[in-house]
Amino acid sequence: MNGRYGLARYAFAAFMMVSSAAISPSPAAALDETQQSKASQEQVEKLISVWREQYPENGTPQERRVAFERLMESTPPPTRVQIKHVDADGVDADLIWPARLHHPIGRRAILYIHGGGFYSGSTRTHRALAGALAKAASADVLLIDYRLVPEYSYPAQVNDALNGYRWLMESGYRNDNIVIAGDSVGGNIAIEATLKQIQAKRPLPAAVVTMSPVTDLAATGPSMKNNAANDPITGKVQIEAMQKAYLGGKSPTDPEVSPLYADMTGFPPLLMQVGSREMLMDDTLRLADKARQAGVDVTTEVWPGMIHEWQLFPFWLEDARRSNQKVADFAMKHFADKPNE
Repeated sequence: MNGRYGLARYAFAAFMMVSSAAISPSPAAALDETQQSKASQEQVEKLISVWREQYPENGTPQERRVAFERLMESTPPPTRVQIKHVDADGVDADLIWPARLHHPIGRRAILYIHGGGFYSGSTRTHRALAGALAKAASADVLLIDYRLVPEYSYPAQVNDALNGYRWLMESGYRNDNIVIAGDSVGGNIAIEATLKQIQAKRPLPAAVVTMSPVTDLAATGPSMKNNAANDPITGKVQIEAMQKAYLGGKSPTDPEVSPLYADMTGFPPLLMQVGSREMLMDDTLRLADKARQAGVDVTTEVWPGMIHEWQLFPFWLEDARRSNQKVADFAMKHFADKPNE
């Protein structure tokens, strides 16, 4: 076994040994529950343990990029999907669709924009999540490998997302059959790319989904302090490094980089998921309130006991499987051409 990935694979095996009983399928509970189940608590604590084994606490963005790839390399690949590598208008991407559907280009699509602090993440790190959404939504997922910092700063990432969106439409998908989704900074990019479409008076997606999004690069939300001890995935050091690399000369309150400060008028239906333990919780809650005031149809989900980017781990966390299904249900509700029941 390659020594580089040996520790991560050992951690994955340990997680499965400890958690296998706890993550057995169970009926989905209502989201308005205020208490986290004991099984869910155990799963999250084990994930935190694995995460801390892999990540240098105050590592550089490059060190964290390598650690993220190493951790996700150890996790199960998606099953029952087909994957085709494509050039999406100059952006490397994977087109992923359910194996039961025998076509490379379908009628419905999700443009997925991965998280990773603008400096990490790839089609490999998010392939399991993208595959889960493809199956659950009976849709094709375009998972883009956008340019990263520090090699490329804003607006390269938003431009790559827009190129992916245009490629989908040029390939035959109607805009009202496309949903744009993203986690963490991917949620930021998803919102900013949609705002660019509004400003340019170009066709909008059917809906947008953000999962634990970064909406305020000025980091002014109360949860940045209140949840600092509760969320091991994000921290002040990481956020400051992300700001410096991504912003270039822009202010962190510029609406082109922080959607919390943008005019949300005319935005399509929006689903926002966030965990109750996240430092970024108020990034979701404040933007959701602002969007509602602008007349946007917003659905907000606060998941009890969840940490940043829990949705990435449907193979380990029951709540990740549940939250991913809710994303798929939201997408199916807003596609112009509904999947067959």
